[in-house]
Amino acid sequence: MEVLVAKTAGFCFGVERAVRKVYEQIETGHGPICTLGPIIHNEEVVKDLEEKGVRVLSDEEGLEALDRGTVIIRSHGVGKAVYDRIKARGLSLVDATCPFVKKIHRIVEEQNSKGRRIIIIGDRDHPEVKGIEGWGDKRTLVVKDEKDMAGLPDFTGEKLCIVAQTTFNYNKFQDLVEKFSEKGYDILVLNTICNATQERQIEAGRIASQVDAMIVVGGKSSSNTRKLYEICRKECKNTYYIQTVGDFDPESVSSVRSVGITAGASTPKNIIEEVHTNVRGIK
Repeated sequence: MEVLVAKTAGFCFGVERAVRKVYEQIETGHGPICTLGPIIHNEEVVKDLEEKGVRVLSDEEGLEALDRGTVIIRSHGVGKAVYDRIKARGLSLVDATCPFVKKIHRIVEEQNSKGRRIIIIGDRDHPEVKGIEGWGDKRTLVVKDEKDMAGLPDFTGEKLCIVAQTTFNYNKFQDLVEKFSEKGYDILVLNTICNATQERQIEAGRIASQVDAMIVVGGKSSSNTRKLYEICRKECKNTYYIQTVGDFDPESVSSVRSVGITAGASTPKNIIEEVHTNVRGIK
């Protein structure tokens, strides 16, 4: 059996940086240590950190119960008001926001101050998008698909700034931007989709088109992994979405000649290697 593993599979720069920052705080021995939401969307990593004493605050309200310690802002980032709340409570702050997400925050704050309405193309329920919204104002809107587009008001006479969730599907972003352009609005379009995300999606689609079965590895709550699955599923009907090797059913690929493997940006290297080893071991 031929097994193709995507070169771009696994931790991206921003995720690796965020996870490293948490382990560095653990080594200092200065607690308590909390992350505002799971540091990344991978259950295995979060579980290991919890076993080492890192507490996950489920929401911003959890900050109100803290009177000391360190709060780590996860890779997805947060709105400006959250920084203000952490500082107001006198808590230590470690900012593990992905630099590419941080760049969007600066863009939104700057363009909003210039009077442009911010349009975020992405999933409004994703923590990254919620954080980006927090650097705009009450006029800021989130658009995910054509259905959302149809429900928008008329922006004639307004100036718009369009940005994207870093892990959004590039082709879908382009399609939605084109629809804004067709309406003749005054728009400033900034493609803020991470290059690593684009490369990962392109490679995943290419491999999926060449194999008999495709395995996508990542947390169930990982937006970028879910998008990889959707891309691969279009190219290969035998595409499987698993979190760890424990979810893998060898029988599902036992009769194929070739298998492709890719993984989301929050998937540790050891999990990818375990899946690879198990697939290669199928007789």
